Amino acid sequence: MNNGLKWWQNAAIYQVYPRSFQDSNGDGEGDLPGVISRLDYLSRLGVDAIWLSPFYRSPNRDGGYDVSDPRDVDPRFGTLQDAKLLIEAAHERGLKIIVDIVPNHFSTDHPWFQAALAAGPGSSERSRFHFFDGRGANGEIPPNNWNSIFGGPSWTRIEENGKPGQWYLHLFDSTQADLNWENVEVREDFEKTLRFWLDLGVDGFRIDVAHGLAKDEIRKDHHDPDGLTRALRLDVLDMPQEIRAELLSDVPFFDREGVHEIYREWRKIFDSYDGDRMTVAEAWVHPSSRAARYVRNDELHQIFNFDFLIASWDSEFLISAIKRTLEDVSAVNAPPTWVLSNHDSPRLLTRMGGAAKARAMALLTHALPGGIYVYQGEELGLPDGELPDSARQDPVFFRTNGAEKGRDGARVPLPWSKSPGFGFTTGEPWLPISDSWREFTVEVEEGDSQSSLNLYRASLAIRRSHPALAKSSDYRINWLQAAPGLVAFSRSPNFYLFANTTDHVKVVPVPESDLRVLLASGAGGEVKEGQITLPPHTTIWLDQAK
Repeated sequence: MNNGLKWWQNAAIYQVYPRSFQDSNGDGEGDLPGVISRLDYLSRLGVDAIWLSPFYRSPNRDGGYDVSDPRDVDPRFGTLQDAKLLIEAAHERGLKIIVDIVPNHFSTDHPWFQAALAAGPGSSERSRFHFFDGRGANGEIPPNNWNSIFGGPSWTRIEENGKPGQWYLHLFDSTQADLNWENVEVREDFEKTLRFWLDLGVDGFRIDVAHGLAKDEIRKDHHDPDGLTRALRLDVLDMPQEIRAELLSDVPFFDREGVHEIYREWRKIFDSYDGDRMTVAEAWVHPSSRAARYVRNDELHQIFNFDFLIASWDSEFLISAIKRTLEDVSAVNAPPTWVLSNHDSPRLLTRMGGAAKARAMALLTHALPGGIYVYQGEELGLPDGELPDSARQDPVFFRTNGAEKGRDGARVPLPWSKSPGFGFTTGEPWLPISDSWREFTVEVEEGDSQSSLNLYRASLAIRRSHPALAKSSDYRINWLQAAPGLVAFSRSPNFYLFANTTDHVKVVPVPESDLRVLLASGAGGEVKEGQITLPPHTTIWLDQAK
């Protein structure tokens, strides 16, 4: 029984980074036929849907997020027919398909940008992007002092008739020119793209840089552009929370009011299709209450919870983040959404600093109300890949002259088996896979009842079947009194969670006399004489013995 809920409201959604998931033709890069070949693995894992990072035509200077044709498949990933087969094969297994859409920018290889270069200042072709004259006597100073989130300036000056000309805006790499969403042609083209994939049968969209489309203060400098750049990077974890929050409260190019008009128009399109089509926004805004505005009932459906993408294993922070998220989304009657890692952030195990904390964090998250996202390899307990600088491909590494290593460590291909190429490819993987990953292969973990893979399978199965977790429309949780260092709550009916974020064993009274351990992130937890013994860095699920 789903209590009238949409399929996505409590779904477990698995992110596939296609280039690193499964190679089918031996070229060392994952592809869509490779994804099709592993659908049974995803079905057995227990997820409800798959989110695919971009597989569109692209020069691939930023992992496919530099799109040159959003309505076709890049040959490195296969063909449009392969995309159709993937959608059909997933649906046959009861899996939904979510695809990425990248509305903030186009590749500079896109025909529109090439036409803009040829057309000249003041042209309709240039009005699709943000071209401006520079400041200074000869236009040699960029129009503002904004930095690229990848490092370096966010403006590049072009040559016109052999002389320095206008500047164009790119909040990311210089090969990703920001689009001007005040331009009608831009809006119409993306509506065409949405309908193209909806007509092919996709069930939803993940919207890249969803908070970045409206830019109404191009001439506004920022008081600390270098600090802001670091605050906006998910792989920068050493910035104090209070400093990050202060910087994110004043971002001249994100979270402007104009984005909401765009999504209200998009929502009309989604609602015109059957099958409960959905959207999830990548929008990191501050304060978090502003994020809830993106999921009002006439806009988008979900928004990623970025607090959890930068969270440490700390009870005080986690309790505060959970309470804040539930309060924010309840104000607009939307479900919460939780995510622990993705292709832009350090892997969960690396961020947590060890397997025990990573497993405990996952089990805590899987018990929360609403939807969850699992990044490929998270279920294996993978750390970030170890890479020599010579192998790196992320533009962040190059734009910062190596000062920032970038995101390649989270994008190393999956290890399926101990065979050459780790079962990922018969060729040379596009990023090297470390020999230390042989203990993390799917093949090894399937045979180990205590593995991270089997923990995820168990937790996702319980999420689907337990009456307190399965398709619940009640997004409230009941906080239990707990000592510092502990997270404790219940969900109705008869589900209890206790998490110990400390280095010490904790003995905690339990609220019911007949509780049993349903699932634990590690060994050693037990209920005895009305108490539960919690080992360090452990999460335990309890329910009433039957």
